[in-house]
Amino acid sequence: MSLDQQIDALRTEFTAAIANAGDEAGLDTVRVAALGKKGSVSALLASLGSMAPEERKSAGPAINGLKNELASLIEARSDVLKSAALNARLAAETLDITLPLQPAPTARGRIHPISQTIDEITAIFSDMGFSIAEGPDIETDYYNFTALNFPEGHPAREMHDTFFMKTGADGVKKVLRTHTSPVQVRVMQKTNEKPAAGYMTPAMDPPIRVVIPGRTYRNDSDQTHTPMFHQVEGLVIDKTSHIGQLRWVLEEFLKAFFEVPNVTLRFRPSFFPFTEPSMEVDVQCDRSGAEVKIGEGSDWLEILGCGMVHTNVIANAGLDPDIYQGFAFGVGIDRLAMLKYGMPDLRAFFDADQRWLDHYGFRPLDLPTLFGGLSS
Repeated sequence: MSLDQQIDALRTEFTAAIANAGDEAGLDTVRVAALGKKGSVSALLASLGSMAPEERKSAGPAINGLKNELASLIEARSDVLKSAALNARLAAETLDITLPLQPAPTARGRIHPISQTIDEITAIFSDMGFSIAEGPDIETDYYNFTALNFPEGHPAREMHDTFFMKTGADGVKKVLRTHTSPVQVRVMQKTNEKPAAGYMTPAMDPPIRVVIPGRTYRNDSDQTHTPMFHQVEGLVIDKTSHIGQLRWVLEEFLKAFFEVPNVTLRFRPSFFPFTEPSMEVDVQCDRSGAEVKIGEGSDWLEILGCGMVHTNVIANAGLDPDIYQGFAFGVGIDRLAMLKYGMPDLRAFFDADQRWLDHYGFRPLDLPTLFGGLSS
């Protein structure tokens, strides 16, 4: 076979092999077979040394031309295979940037039902002319019991009800407050304070109209009781307040809170050391379904305690009980939330379960207002 025939045969063979190479590894195998040290084209180049000078002049350019031609084909095919491999990798590792953004914190976050209920309560009473008062969670035995007319030996002072703390260096016995009523005494005392020397602000006299929401603590735990819970106290002190006003305040509050047109209340005699007379209040309701419906039906549900402020409490706060009188009431905030929003177990309020909060929680910007609807 002549040299020209050998070159044509190698050109045909390797051109087809290069075109059929499916990946870069296969293409490299073709390159080695053609242009490697022991490749077919390299063998032809090695044969130039045994040729006559005249023959070498024509054979050299022909063989080198084949070598360069195959090298160009290999390079072109390599570019094609690299591009295909890159496209395949990009397709396999695609990041879909069209996915929606994560919700903003204001959309994801939820207000705890207790916080929402406190906001609803304060919105109602603020509209009725009440101020909001607060006090310390750690109280002295005096403010928690004595100033509120709890006699020595009263059951509420016992360890099974109250969390007592170690007596401090000052000898003052302290407790975790069992109710928000101590703030009533603090508010009356503050109202009755005389201005400090050098200040021209005159002392304030009643009337007093405050509500006091806050945490309270008792040694109890079951489906409807927890060691920490929330109460709201209401206090009105002036010279002419009476039970009729108390009834009106409670009716208006419950109608606004439960968002019903009417409520019917039933007052029953009871006993609290800090009020006289004292009363438990029941509200008419319907228990026939899965949820308690306030303001309808023929059943009754105990909902709060109230009464006229005891004269001893008024005197302990520094006011003259012969001049001033008033009424007070206390409501469990957790119980109100359970009744309004259909929550069956009080303990879930404090479990920090994100799923529960997602279900019962409120959106951060849904602030309760009387004109827009408390829970809309």
